Amino acid sequence: MAKAVQSHVKSLNWGHLVQLQDKKVKYMNLKGAFVDEHTVRGKSKKGETTILTAENIVLATGGRPKYPLDVPGAELGISSDDIFWLKDSPGKTLVIGASYVALECAGFLTGVGLNTSVMVRSIPLRGFDQQMAHLVTDYMASYGTRIFWKCKPIKIEKLDSGKLQVIWKNLESDIEERESFDTVMWAVGRAPETDSLCLDKAGVQINHKTGKVIVGANEETTASHIYAIGDIAEGRPELTPTAIKAGKLLAHRLFGKSTELMDYDNVATTVFTPLEYGCVGLTEEEAIGRHGEDSVEVYHAYYKPLEFAVAERDATQCYIKMVCLREGDQRILGLHFIGPNAGEVIQGFALGIKCNATYSQLASTVGIHPTCAEDVNKLNITKRSGQDATVTGC
Repeated sequence: MAKAVQSHVKSLNWGHLVQLQDKKVKYMNLKGAFVDEHTVRGKSKKGETTILTAENIVLATGGRPKYPLDVPGAELGISSDDIFWLKDSPGKTLVIGASYVALECAGFLTGVGLNTSVMVRSIPLRGFDQQMAHLVTDYMASYGTRIFWKCKPIKIEKLDSGKLQVIWKNLESDIEERESFDTVMWAVGRAPETDSLCLDKAGVQINHKTGKVIVGANEETTASHIYAIGDIAEGRPELTPTAIKAGKLLAHRLFGKSTELMDYDNVATTVFTPLEYGCVGLTEEEAIGRHGEDSVEVYHAYYKPLEFAVAERDATQCYIKMVCLREGDQRILGLHFIGPNAGEVIQGFALGIKCNATYSQLASTVGIHPTCAEDVNKLNITKRSGQDATVTGC
C-alpha cells in the first residue's frame, strides 16, 4: 500500500513537471533566498549557485509539520509527511494533536487494524464548529480509536526494546501517566517555510508570531512587486485548492487584463475522518459572535444513511446543521454535514451558499431519494424549538 501511495505521489510530481515544460515554464530545483528586492539566489544540492532577477516574484513555499521544542525526545517521533514512507508498519501508534491531519491519520491507521490513540491537549479541530468536531471524535472513539483528552506530552524515551515510552500529564487531574508505543506521530500544526528566504532583504514583512507573510487582498506583500499565496500567507485557509485558485487569479492579474480577486469567504472543505465532516460558511459559534444569538436560527437533524440502515450500523453521529439568519428569508450562513461522502455532498451546496441562498429556497428544492444529501433539503427542526431532531419517515 505504501508503495502504491508513493508511486501515486511521484506520478503527480512528474505530471506537474511535464505540464510546466509544455507551458514553457523553466523549472529549477534550487533552494532560494533573497539577495535584494528583485534578486533571488538559488542553491543546488551540490552547492552550485544561480542568480535570478525578476520584475515580479511569487512566494508559494508552503509549510512543513511542526515538532514541539519543549518536549525532550520529540525527535523520536515522525510527522504526517513520513507515515507513507515507513518501511515497516507503524504498529501501535500514538498521534499527538487534534487537527484534521491528526484525526485523518488516526482514523486511517485504526481502519487498517492498528492499535491507535490520539492525544488531545485542548479541543479537537480548532477553527471548526465544535459540536460537529466532537461528533467526529465520538464516532472515532466508537470505531476503535482511543482518545486521551486534556493531556500534554512531557517526554519521549526510547526503551531497550525499541519501543517509545511517552510520559504525559493529565491536565485535569494533574496526574503523570506513561505508556509505550511503536510509533509516535506529531500532528501539532504546520510552520510556514519562510525562515530561510531572507525576506527582510526584500522588504517583505511577516507576522513574527506565526512566521507567515503579511498580504493584502490582491496577495501583495509589503513589497509591492512580491506576492505570497497558499499556506505561507497570513489569514488564508491552509487548503491546496484555495492556493491553486489564488495562484491562477494572480497570474491572470499579472499577465492578463483581469482584476478579479480571490474570494476567501465560504470556501468549502471536508475532514476525511472515518465518518467525513464537510462544511462551508460560518460555524455556529462564529455566526452567534457576528450576529448575536437572537438573530441566528439553526436547523438540524440526526439522520440515518440508507447504507447504515441496511447494514444495521450505528448512525448516532450522522448529523446535519444549517446556520441561518433568523430574519426575512433566512439567508444561509453555514452548512455542516457529518456522514458518508460528506465532501461530495457539501460541494454542491457550497455554490448555493456562495450565491446567498436562503432557507426558503433550499426548502423548496426537491431532494434525490435515497441519498444522504436529501436530508439537507428536508431540514425543518430548529434548535430553538427544543424538538427531537431525529429524521422520521415523513
